[in-house]
Amino acid sequence: FRKKEVPTMPEINEGGCVCKAIRYRVTGAPIRSYACHCTFCQRLTGSAFAMMSWFAEENVEIVGDGVMTYEHTVDETDRWFRLHSCNRCGTTFMATGERQPGICYIMVGTFDDPNWIDLDRQIWIRSAQHWVVLPENMERFEKGAMPPPQGASVSSQ
Repeated sequence: FRKKEVPTMPEINEGGCVCKAIRYRVTGAPIRSYACHCTFCQRLTGSAFAMMSWFAEENVEIVGDGVMTYEHTVDETDRWFRLHSCNRCGTTFMATGERQPGICYIMVGTFDDPNWIDLDRQIWIRSAQHWVVLPENMERFEKGAMPPPQGASVSSQ
């Protein structure tokens, strides 16, 4: 007699803003996860870098109202990058970009448990603070030009 195989359910992880007015849920593993050391991310976070994970937009569900959007033009590419934040507490929990249509960049620190994410690369390291120690076991990019992930339909420009 054969044991019936039970299909596995995709992993679901949740997060949200500081005041909990905005909540989100992502399904499945991220396409990629990284730390960005660009000066824009340093200013955005008030820290040395931002950590983001990419998810296909169909795998991201946002609940709550009061999402505000700020559009920034990226200096080197002249393309837009939209920050999505809670209009009550100001937490930036997600971004979208012209360069990667259909991708939601979830800010790793806004997950209820951010420890499930494994970073796989460091970008814009030419702007990294001099005291930041970069892990040896990760890909590194001087700038933000990143090749598309294997098997993903992500625009390279």
